[in-house]
Amino acid sequence: MDQYGSLTKQTPQSGQAPQSKPVARITPLNKPFWDYARQAVFALQTCNACGDAHIPESPVCPSCLSQDQSWRPSSGKGTLESWADFHRAYWDGFKDELPYRTCLVQLDEGPLLISNLVGSQADVKIGARVEVIFEQIDEDMVLPKFTLARDP
Repeated sequence: MDQYGSLTKQTPQSGQAPQSKPVARITPLNKPFWDYARQAVFALQTCNACGDAHIPESPVCPSCLSQDQSWRPSSGKGTLESWADFHRAYWDGFKDELPYRTCLVQLDEGPLLISNLVGSQADVKIGARVEVIFEQIDEDMVLPKFTLARDP
């Protein structure tokens, strides 16, 4: 497990049920992202020096190396660059969701993001417009996922 919030299968505390899906590790660096997500707001870490919006989070701006960064709400919209359908559950918790679709989204603000593509997908195609939705996983975790945009 690394300091930047990598996904991990959590070991349950005494008396808790085991986690059957990987969950994000919340760190001081990525906590604002998850705080915004709980409010149904998609946010990006943005450099106050050069304006670069980026994900994943970083202690310094990947463009200019400034440490002066903040989290800002973003549009939550982007373009579908690719997707993959999973027909095998690599984690037991995904068995009931098979098949499920992952996607690569080019956010309007610039960064590329891997997520899930959910909802009606009859018109899915490369270049389709997508927008973020939020799925409540448990009392502390809300995951951003993407769906085809209502107004492409």
